[in-house]
Amino acid sequence: MSQSRDEHLLYRLPGYLLRRAAQAWMGRLAERLSALDLRISDASALLLIGERKDMTSSEIGKNLDIKRANMVPLLGRLEARGLIVRAPIDRKSQAVVLTRAGRDYLKKVRVITSGLEQDLLAAIPDPHRDHFIPSMRALLEIDPE
Repeated sequence: MSQSRDEHLLYRLPGYLLRRAAQAWMGRLAERLSALDLRISDASALLLIGERKDMTSSEIGKNLDIKRANMVPLLGRLEARGLIVRAPIDRKSQAVVLTRAGRDYLKKVRVITSGLEQDLLAAIPDPHRDHFIPSMRALLEIDPE
């Protein structure tokens, strides 16, 4: 007789469950964003850029935990689609800002991401919802060293 998923050793390991849950939900998000022909990283960048008018590419990379070498093609994709432009901040720095088309796209991204967030929270049993975000934040704040 085969074991049920709940009885299987892996389904009692929090790290394994966290990874599987993240993969499943990110897969759902990727599928929804594909309607806009966007990757998750592209949508994340648009969300972040939409929050400020003075964010540099290095700040975006730092906030999204994306290496500089990977930021160049990401911003290149968004720029080629007319969603972002560079604007001088001072003599040395340039901000990455949304164009009008970028702001319109950002509205669509927000609809998709907020819909997914609502679905995600709805999948969590009521007694655990209030603890979910603080628990995830606590996991992010652990110093790996």
